[in-house]
This record gives sequence, structure tokens and C-alpha cells, in this order.
Amino acid sequence: MGWLSTGDGYEVALVEGRVAARATSGRSARRQLKTLPRTLKDHPEVDRLRRFAEWLDRHAAGCVAQVDAWMVSSLPVPTTLLARVWPDTAWQAALLDLAVVGDDPDEVGFLRGATESGELRVVNLDGETVRLSPTTVTLPHPVLLPDLDDIREFAAELGITQGVEQIHRATWRRPDGLDAKATEVKEFAGGSFRSRFALAGRASSLGYRVSGGYATARVRDGARTVEACVWIGEPYWDEAVETGGLTWQDAEGRALPLRAVGPVAWSEGMRMAAALYAGRVIEEGKNA
Repeated sequence: MGWLSTGDGYEVALVEGRVAARATSGRSARRQLKTLPRTLKDHPEVDRLRRFAEWLDRHAAGCVAQVDAWMVSSLPVPTTLLARVWPDTAWQAALLDLAVVGDDPDEVGFLRGATESGELRVVNLDGETVRLSPTTVTLPHPVLLPDLDDIREFAAELGITQGVEQIHRATWRRPDGLDAKATEVKEFAGGSFRSRFALAGRASSLGYRVSGGYATARVRDGARTVEACVWIGEPYWDEAVETGGLTWQDAEGRALPLRAVGPVAWSEGMRMAAALYAGRVIEEGKNA
């Protein structure tokens, strides 16, 4: 976006997401000012740019949320859709360098570009830039990626950073030998918080839904949707609380045996429980 005249000796523009001003005459003409002059703080053009900046922030957050949802669900995404949104810098920031899988499930590459025709440019794990034209691609959840440690090491060599947490996302794998009747994981139970409000606030700030006495994460795991739940206390309880156990339930609200929880739902549920537990109050002298 270019500079806009305010009609009183200044021009304004959005610079790195903030409204900036510069003089149009005098010794400092065309030089960006360090602060916005007082006379411009309530100017209509400044207000319009501020509202536009807020919209851009919401748009960027929406792109990240959508790409994160695609990744967590590992659902096929049409390559034509990726090509259509790629010119948008907010979409591009969310998609750039994500690991993608096309027609061959064993061929993983990092997304570097998309053409109008739907052709994708990716860097494969041999370090070669190749072009792919599959009808759809998946942005796989990291727990589904083969040789994840090798992929992370290769990404570090390339200096890859991702706008959506994927390959460096914390993952947990369901252990073998679980009791056939077990329905609850207590690894992250017992985390103390000064109030239920504080614990619920942490859950919301991390992007989890608070419903009744639970923090929840809904995950599409294969062909079904599963909801991971962590007990956080009665809604109107104002005293200190502790995190409860982690459970999973199906679309009808029935508790799932731990053995029946799929890899993505298990990993995302454990990730939620661990993130909540990490905010607990740690008494002086006790180990974290």
C-alpha cells in the first residue's frame, strides 16, 4: 500500500502493520517519522488504516487457524485451492514450508510455491526442488510422518521455519500394553491452579474450548471425530483447583477405551493436557 495524503503536510501509510507518517515538505520531506504527529491521531485516513490493519491481523490469524485445522485433520486439500490462495501473503505465510504429501504417501516435501495452474513446487527430502501436480495434497499431522526425527533434522539444515506448528509440534504416541478397560490418562492430572478462572483462562488462551467443567479439543482422527477432555473444575467454583484426568469421547459423547483412541487424537489430547499442566503453580522448593 502506498502513501496517502492527509492534506495538511503529511502522508500516512501502513508500515509493518502500523500506521506511519512522513512530511511532504521541509527538510524531513519523504522521511518516515518516528512517531505519529498528534494532529494526525484522529484523522479519518489514520482511522481507516488502523481498521484495515486490524482486519489484516484477523485475516492472518484466520489463515493460520484454517491451515492448522487442515494439518491436524490430515484431510486432502485441493491443489487448485492452494494455488488460488497462494498470492495472498497471509495465506502464503501460513502455508510456506509446510510438509506436504501428494499421490505417493512416502514422498514428503516442503511446500515452496504454487502456480495458477495448480502445480506445486516442493523441496523433497533429497534436497531437490521438484514440481508436483496431484489433485489433492495432505498436510500431515507430524505423528503420521514417517521418520519424523530425520525430517526435523533435514528441516534444521535447510533453516526451515513454519508459520503453522507442524514438524516441531509436540507429539505423543499411544503406549502399548494398555489395559483393555482403561479410559483415562492421569499423567498430567493434579496440576494446581489458584482458581478455576485461572485454569479456564489458560485453556482459552491456548485455543481450547471450555465447556462445563472441561477443557476440550475436537480432533478428526481418520474417518471419525473425537473429543479429548480434561477436567478443570466446576464452572462456578472460585477456589483453587487441580487438573483432572484426560479422556476421549466419540461424537455421541461415549467414553472411548484408550486402546481405541487413534494416533492423532491421542497426540493432540496429550498435547492439550501437557499444555494445561505446564501452567500449574509450583511451590518453592518442589521440583517442576
